[in-house]
Amino acid sequence: MKTTINIKGTEISIIKKESEDYFSLTDIVKHFGDDTMIYSWMRSRYTLEFLGVWEELNNSDFKGNEFVTFKMEAGLNTFNLTPKKWIEATKAIGIISKSGRYGGGTYAHKDIAFEFGSWLSPEFKMYLIKEFQRLKEDENGRLKLEWNFQRTLAKVNYRIHTDAIKEKLIPPQLSREKSNQVYASEGDLLNVALYGMTAKEWKESNPQKEGNIRDHSSIEQLIVLSNLESLNSILIMQSVSQKPRLVQLNNCAIFQMRSLLSFNKKPDLLREEEVLYRAEKKAA
Repeated sequence: MKTTINIKGTEISIIKKESEDYFSLTDIVKHFGDDTMIYSWMRSRYTLEFLGVWEELNNSDFKGNEFVTFKMEAGLNTFNLTPKKWIEATKAIGIISKSGRYGGGTYAHKDIAFEFGSWLSPEFKMYLIKEFQRLKEDENGRLKLEWNFQRTLAKVNYRIHTDAIKEKLIPPQLSREKSNQVYASEGDLLNVALYGMTAKEWKESNPQKEGNIRDHSSIEQLIVLSNLESLNSILIMQSVSQKPRLVQLNNCAIFQMRSLLSFNKKPDLLREEEVLYRAEKKAA
């Protein structure tokens, strides 16, 4: 996923890597010169010390011995260091070197990109930080809006779901207490199919959290929850008993979550085998 920000007329690309933001240093230097400025920056002993400390704090595979060698050579007239050489020698993750005509170049984690911005121009760094903050606020606003929409949609589908339960599963003149037990049972059917646990089990595992399991769902989970409520309503109207419904709903949840997470390129939020195991255990 790539986004861009504009700093004083210069378009700067930002990519995601494992949920972290990386700025294009290649784009940044267009405001000041060319890629040779990146190499000049990396020759500095101070820069190397900063990069080394960052990697030691964030990268368990970082090769410290190679870093020490580079640091000893820094400052010599013959010393030369490129992003690619740094990455290959130390297994650094803070800087990325991408090839290709479109989207290629040198990218750096936001912490490193801001440090590079300071080296280029303190004023430019301030604009860079300010515009990045604006971008994140916009992203968070859109995510919150989308989450609220999906939560509302899930509630609408919940009404359809409860109407189907009322028509097919609740006998006439059943007491309100007994009716609520049926509703809760069907609600937990969806919880087990999607989350691998009942509402009570979630609460016992998360006593410090307010609300219920659905209030802490991801957008993807809310989308799937809405779909499961619709599917369960259809299965109820078809008089399918609870055990085979649970299996169908769980299979549907696994398939849809895998598709959504793969599409959004996010790490898996659910351990699918564990969810399937819990669902089958509940159905047994």
